[in-house]
Amino acid sequence: MIMKGQKISDRYQVIKSIGEGGMANVYLAYDTILDRNVAVKVLRGDLANDEKFVRRFQREALAASSLSNPNIVEVYDVGEDNGEYYIVMEYIEGKHLKQLLKKRGKLTVGEAVDIVMQITDGLSVAHDSYIIHRDIKPQNIMILENGLVKITDFGIAMAMNSTQLTQTNSVMGSVHYLPPEQASGKGATLQSDIYSIGILFYELLTGKLPFKGENAVEIALKHLKEPLPSVREEDPDIPQSVENIIIKATAKNPKNRYSDAREMYEDLKTCLEPERINEPKIKLKYQEVSDDTKVIKQVKPEVKKPEKSDIKPKKGNNKIEEEKDEVVVKKITGDDLKKQNKTLIKLASIFTGLVIVITVVFVFIMFMSNTKTIEVPDVSGKTLKEAISMLQDKGFTVADEEEGVSSKEVEVGSVVKTSPLAGKKRKKGSEIKIYVSTGDETILIEDYSTTHKNYLEIKGYLEARELVVIGEPESVDEDSEYVENEIIRQSVEPGTSLTKGESITLTYAVIGFNYPDFTDGTYSVSDVEAFCEENNIKLDIVETVSESNLEGTIYNQSRKAGTPVQSGASFKIWVYVNSSDEIENNSDMGGCQDGLC
Repeated sequence: MIMKGQKISDRYQVIKSIGEGGMANVYLAYDTILDRNVAVKVLRGDLANDEKFVRRFQREALAASSLSNPNIVEVYDVGEDNGEYYIVMEYIEGKHLKQLLKKRGKLTVGEAVDIVMQITDGLSVAHDSYIIHRDIKPQNIMILENGLVKITDFGIAMAMNSTQLTQTNSVMGSVHYLPPEQASGKGATLQSDIYSIGILFYELLTGKLPFKGENAVEIALKHLKEPLPSVREEDPDIPQSVENIIIKATAKNPKNRYSDAREMYEDLKTCLEPERINEPKIKLKYQEVSDDTKVIKQVKPEVKKPEKSDIKPKKGNNKIEEEKDEVVVKKITGDDLKKQNKTLIKLASIFTGLVIVITVVFVFIMFMSNTKTIEVPDVSGKTLKEAISMLQDKGFTVADEEEGVSSKEVEVGSVVKTSPLAGKKRKKGSEIKIYVSTGDETILIEDYSTTHKNYLEIKGYLEARELVVIGEPESVDEDSEYVENEIIRQSVEPGTSLTKGESITLTYAVIGFNYPDFTDGTYSVSDVEAFCEENNIKLDIVETVSESNLEGTIYNQSRKAGTPVQSGASFKIWVYVNSSDEIENNSDMGGCQDGLC
């Protein structure tokens, strides 16, 4: 348990708790080295004992820390301190969209489109690196007073898996936005994020969720089978172009959805233009629900009609006996009642005594089981038979099935590790899972660059074998020797063997040229304006008041240097301006802009 005033890694001093969830707890903390407030997200204790979860948490959080976009909460640090795994992030002073919806009910079309555009703009950076958020929902979207949107929870969300449906307390907030493929137990893709954004878009416009139910499974089944209600039936003033985007984003068949966040962002940019307002309703190309989709039917319990002999009479001064088909009535005397009362008292005394004895025994057993903990022995390197024997001798039970894992050090068939790990203390009788070596499972890396391989094909091939593929686009001229998406370079030499979970970077060709680094101090605002005008790019300039002599300095840009330029795209830069009475007066007005709070 993290306490107020505690220092994490002798650096982040906890100020207070600012949020609790099923996956992690969040604290406001002070960074004693860089002199700033930060948000520290600490992985929940029971999840910290799952080595596989921790490994994925760390890997994905580190990947998220490489994302740079004004619409994504910046990740500063990832670490571990005395068994506590944490992520240090930018501290945002704002409210999440769920709070905004509770206050406003629903948003205007313009507001909703602007928010979803910012979300897709931020996620497009993640999707370019094939990083999937996996838990898009209003609680993970922060909005500042100036209307700027920030996506949170990269890292932990990506470490979630299908077992979340069993964690009722933590999943109910997410299952409302759960894509059908994840609800049916399949893995998440970039298009899974698109579905969740579509549901969020629906909620922003209508103020309600499309699917509701009494439990997570019921809601998940509705995502699988039921069509999404029409937003235009809720509000006829919503343009057909906007509903078309929601229909496409929330298609149950991923083939009908946008391929990634960038494609959805490009569609959103023009959806409110006059020529698109009354466009025809979209027709999806592929079949939505396959005929072989299994439907879970609710089985109603069989109601047995009472027989005549089961019908009990109302209380009175007579008792009724049934002999064959005749009913004989006898008069009850006072002596009969006394005998019955004595019998009932004796039976009640015996029953009460038994309850007390059973309760004492149960409490005693629970007390003994709670206080008796034993250490998990180290069985790594042992044969499966030896490991089972050692664990059972210690008083543990062994899971019926062991799991195979790749290992270079441990020979095939021998034990690599257990879960919980060796040295952990658990109650006597706890179940231990054994992981057995399947040998050195490696993937041989071939020469992809000089053989003119397509990046998308190789990426899919390697990811299917559980390698992490990092794509880096590189602009080339139209008359270049490379064609679109052709692999130019690879970070791993041909002939090298990689194991599951290891990464390879593939640089591939994109016809055109890249955004410069406008923050390197050599560019002025007028330079950026000229660049955008020449390349048909929509420029948005955000001014930030600075007390220092930094006027005109560009300190951030929405598309990182090296990203290929596309005609018609939107682009933002952040520029420092000197403080003035007018700016100060505007900044001191407080409140909210554009009606967003």
